[in-house]
Amino acid sequence: MVYAKNHDYHILSPSIWPLIGAIGVFAMLFGAVLWMHQITPFLFWMGMVAVLYTMFAWWSDTITENRTGDHTPVVRIGLRYGFILFIMSEVMFFVAWFWSFFKHAMYPMEYYAGSVYDAPHIHAVNAFELPLINTLVLLLSGCAVTWAHHALVHENDRKALVQGLAVGIALGVFFTALQAYEYAELLAHEGWEFGGDEYYSNFFMATGFHGFHVIIGTIFLTVCLIRSMKGDFTPENHVGFEMAAWYWHFVDVVWLFLFFAVYMWGAPH
Repeated sequence: MVYAKNHDYHILSPSIWPLIGAIGVFAMLFGAVLWMHQITPFLFWMGMVAVLYTMFAWWSDTITENRTGDHTPVVRIGLRYGFILFIMSEVMFFVAWFWSFFKHAMYPMEYYAGSVYDAPHIHAVNAFELPLINTLVLLLSGCAVTWAHHALVHENDRKALVQGLAVGIALGVFFTALQAYEYAELLAHEGWEFGGDEYYSNFFMATGFHGFHVIIGTIFLTVCLIRSMKGDFTPENHVGFEMAAWYWHFVDVVWLFLFFAVYMWGAPH
């Protein structure tokens, strides 16, 4: 006897991806320990390949579910709630970096260096040079993504959707290139070093972790661009693009906090 579906919820079919993903993450963690002890990096990279392949295949299945009509309005609400919780967890990562930065900037702990006690201090970067340009680039990228979202939802203009995403992606790549150039200049000409002291560590962890999020967000938007060119997304059903836009605006807001705190507040007065 065949029963007809009489509800709006999506009952997931059995999937191998959670198991493969868990094995891949464990392999990455255990492999990282082996790599840190200079034994072998092989297990770490094998685990990363498994994780990346799981992400690609699992999200491909999710896109297929959407195309076949499994993502009903009720399911889309659940997906949005889940993504909001994910962004909240990402916020807490940056709270840790900001907490550490302000703590060491306002209450530096003295440490023993030779025969005297030294305290770490802020090594300021001029906020109104490359950091300001990077800020404008990222904000313009956010404007382009907003333009693409407006074109889809309010005008159903697929051409403007594709154009807005393309501009946003190009500016995201430009931001990453400028940040890489900034790092190269700091390391080569300013004498900065990873782990040199508390400020160096906080600066590179906070800005580098944000840069990693920019790369992830750029990939996210690129996938949305490819899907848009293939005809995906409608004004009523565009959860994947909506999540990418939320993520990109989250990246924008975090950078503004970094710019005003690390670059401007940390500058010498």
